[in-house]
Amino acid sequence: MWLFVQLSDTPTATAVSFSLNGHTVQVEDDHGTSLLDALREQLQVRSVKDGCSPQGQCGCCTVWVDGAARVACVTPVRRVAGRSVTTVEGLGAELEAQWVDAFVAAGASQCGFCTPGILLRLAALEHGNRPLTRQAVESALLAHLCRCTGWQSIVEAGCAALGIEGVDGPNAIPVPVADQLLTQWRAQLEGSAAQRSGHDVIMGGGGFADDCAPPGCLVQLGAADLVPARDLGTSRAGTTKVQGRNSTMPLVYPVEVPDGDWALTLQTTWVEPAYVEPDASWCRPGQRPATPLANGGAFGGKCHSPVPVRAHALATELQNPVRVLWSREDVVRFGPKRPPLALGLRPDGSGVVRIGRTPGSPDLNDVRARLAAIAPEVFVEEVAIAGPPVGHELRGAGWAEVLAAEQAVRALVARPSSPAGDESGRGRADVTVPGGGRATVSLDLRGGPYGRGAIVVEVWAGEILDPVTLRSYVVGAVHQALGLVWSEGIAVDAAGEPLDLTIRSFGILAARDMPQVDVVLHPEDRWPVNGSDAVFAATAAAAWIAEGAPPQWPTRRGGAGKSSAGKSSG
Repeated sequence: MWLFVQLSDTPTATAVSFSLNGHTVQVEDDHGTSLLDALREQLQVRSVKDGCSPQGQCGCCTVWVDGAARVACVTPVRRVAGRSVTTVEGLGAELEAQWVDAFVAAGASQCGFCTPGILLRLAALEHGNRPLTRQAVESALLAHLCRCTGWQSIVEAGCAALGIEGVDGPNAIPVPVADQLLTQWRAQLEGSAAQRSGHDVIMGGGGFADDCAPPGCLVQLGAADLVPARDLGTSRAGTTKVQGRNSTMPLVYPVEVPDGDWALTLQTTWVEPAYVEPDASWCRPGQRPATPLANGGAFGGKCHSPVPVRAHALATELQNPVRVLWSREDVVRFGPKRPPLALGLRPDGSGVVRIGRTPGSPDLNDVRARLAAIAPEVFVEEVAIAGPPVGHELRGAGWAEVLAAEQAVRALVARPSSPAGDESGRGRADVTVPGGGRATVSLDLRGGPYGRGAIVVEVWAGEILDPVTLRSYVVGAVHQALGLVWSEGIAVDAAGEPLDLTIRSFGILAARDMPQVDVVLHPEDRWPVNGSDAVFAATAAAAWIAEGAPPQWPTRRGGAGKSSAGKSSG
């Protein structure tokens, strides 16, 4: 039997008035209510997103307060009393068109969850005190997380809207197609889930589950089996919270390298997929629950999300609509991670890969099947490990590492015995994914237009459909692969509990750390196929071949992968 939470000792709420998009509004401050909760829960402003509250690190809830960008989840609503708050709905037609058009033209939004906050942050630069430069745009983005685009298209959109020269070299942004069906087709091929784009998505209307929940829902916040409450504030007050933190513990590599005389070995650690929209669903009694994949695939991280099943069960039992939400800490503790692995390869590319599997995680059948098609000469072993769930559906999990290592070992064998300095900082890989696309990636970390290196990516993915959308996914895949090799990883303790629970503890490369990426799309007379998975594997390979990140890159704890050439194990 369920008992509804009633907090009888809660102090009496006080009224707070402020201007919202030019109109005076009044909300209740329950002695700690955030501006984010006041906007979303009391005023139903759904363009302001909750990606990590109360961490204040993803930037999805950014609004203007008296014209300055502020993170709403860490702003007490009482602090905006009598002041002016602006969301994307209050930009005005001219400013809205200026920024939305720039984002559409550059392909600067994919799922769109992070976009309204980023747009407001960048638009606020126009009336700030700093000179308007590309560097100012990149610095402003330090307050945000976008996991989809790889930052470059966002920087380009910001530079275009602000009148800054933001594109260098031959990498001019292609012209988007007018047919939204082609755009959505290409996005679905790359993201493995239905995805819309365009004006409404950029303005926060991506149709995410928690944005569409009807009034009167009971709310269960968190992954624990807690009693649903009458509203989000009450649910939050009754929740035993695991506070987000950034540990100082070293990364661990739980899977040992297999015994053998190998030309190359590789170990990887736990990596957080870091999709920005936390798991969420809602359900009415007798109906289907809302999908947590409303506008994008979360890189495979929500394939087995328990929140829709939970929402359905609660709605059925309580005969009332129910929202089920995870906090950012819940996502990190209970959501799937990229599985740690260890491999050893011989000079001919044959070898063994050992992939970690934690209790309750899906089996390796899909990974085995993929590797049998991609690298039949590599034997797959499953290793039982303690830790958070692992997701073998995550982008390229297991097989991308094997492809990257095969490319790397071939490069090592082919590399002349001349001084290593001749090749330092350079890498090239050519990857074809069976049933998918082909990508070549040439990486040179010496120089580049911004002193952060340069990458040239060539892609063959059948009919292009929409060059802007494909280019956006390509750059996003480059960003994720570089992070995998150089910087990403979370600490996990001996009991298997994740220790790094905050956005900024994941090691994700910031906009100002990204090299320039030039993309060349090769049209083909064949059915369109996914191209970004090949880019992901090829970029990881090129990064390894380039012998790791130079000192000026923000390498956190050595990055997510550590590799060695000519290492024997056992």
